[in-house]
Amino acid sequence: MYYFAKGGKVQHLLHQLKYKGIKEIGIYTGKLYGVTLKKSPFYTDVDVIIPVPLHPKKQRKRGYNQSEMFACGLAEAFSKPYDIKTLVRTYASETQTKKSRFRRWENVKEIFALKDHQHMINKHILLVDDVVTTGATLEACANMLLQIPGVKVSIATIACAIR
Repeated sequence: MYYFAKGGKVQHLLHQLKYKGIKEIGIYTGKLYGVTLKKSPFYTDVDVIIPVPLHPKKQRKRGYNQSEMFACGLAEAFSKPYDIKTLVRTYASETQTKKSRFRRWENVKEIFALKDHQHMINKHILLVDDVVTTGATLEACANMLLQIPGVKVSIATIACAIR
């Protein structure tokens, strides 16, 4: 939806969402972006929206998952459900912010798992996160979801980091 530059307005916006407890930013951006995405032929057949999960410990500390707030807004715009139970984070990885692409990939490659996923067979899943930097987290999540028979995975983020 946006480009994320260090020190820019989008960084400020996302920090308000992620660290200052302003959940409405995620919900509102999800609704706004959802209106645009659902007009695209690539997203017309989305069945369910899945946010990148936080580890339960981190979610308790933060109080919520910022990607789930984005998913909530997208779900409203798409009139589709969002699912926070099928894809889970099994390991509390350290922050990705200062890592190289390879280190990010190493940090997340085996920290996600599927639970009770039979209802996702042959579904088009919209996987969402707040920011994509290297794509390592989204790749790890998508690889897990693609183990479900017949699944198609599309991706949406609030922002894409630029260097």
